[in-house]
Amino acid sequence: MIIERIGKDSSELDFSNILSTISANQSRKVHSRDHYMSAIIFGSIGTISDTSELQRQAFNQAFEFHGLDWCWHRDKYLSMLKSSGGQQRIANYAHSFGQTVDVEAIHRSKSELFQKSLFESQVLPRLGVAETIQAAKDRGWQLALVTTTSPENVSSLVKALQSEVQIADFDLILNATHVKHPKPDKEVYVLALERLGESSDQCIVIEDNLEGLESARLAGLDCIAFPNENTAHHNFTNAKLLVDRLSFGELEKLCLREYVWKGAR
Repeated sequence: MIIERIGKDSSELDFSNILSTISANQSRKVHSRDHYMSAIIFGSIGTISDTSELQRQAFNQAFEFHGLDWCWHRDKYLSMLKSSGGQQRIANYAHSFGQTVDVEAIHRSKSELFQKSLFESQVLPRLGVAETIQAAKDRGWQLALVTTTSPENVSSLVKALQSEVQIADFDLILNATHVKHPKPDKEVYVLALERLGESSDQCIVIEDNLEGLESARLAGLDCIAFPNENTAHHNFTNAKLLVDRLSFGELEKLCLREYVWKGAR
């Protein structure tokens, strides 16, 4: 479902006829790709499955394990999510109380607890994700997961979802070990474009947080905001579209709208 359409008005374009024509042309060229789009990039594990609350709970469990009397209630956690990076959140929180803690050890415990919870909680793909992945594969579009979380978090999530989303679904997976600078730096998206062999105008990014959106924007990529349970209140005005479920049809219309508009300039 589209929550908000951001950007240029497309009401004058007959997308049904245009898409039908393009699809007919593509069906006559089995090995060709769509001219207006060729890759979907998922920008975080949270765009695949809504894991935000599991992450918060894992933080609190890690604090208890390390003998800290901290508790990040949901309201407090929501205010922290405008910037990403779990270790930095821990460091900032400790600093605010004048405490010295082993940030790396706490975050390592949090990650282990989070990964365990992915299996115990029987996580599911977010609405429309599995269908969008399959539709993109059927059309010959490339798929990428481009995140700056740990490789262990990525592999644990995909293993937990393996009946519906698999590693093999993605042509490219990037994680924190592939770059020196995490989002909102553009490095990971620049690397993704290089590895995919695509230009920025041939890809659409799906992000669930503001720093991811900014990272994509800096790399010249159009972005769809797909906020999770804990980022739904953020201001995603720089996104092309704001949605609460994925639809390959809506992605296709957006990409075609941008393609037609850019061609008309």
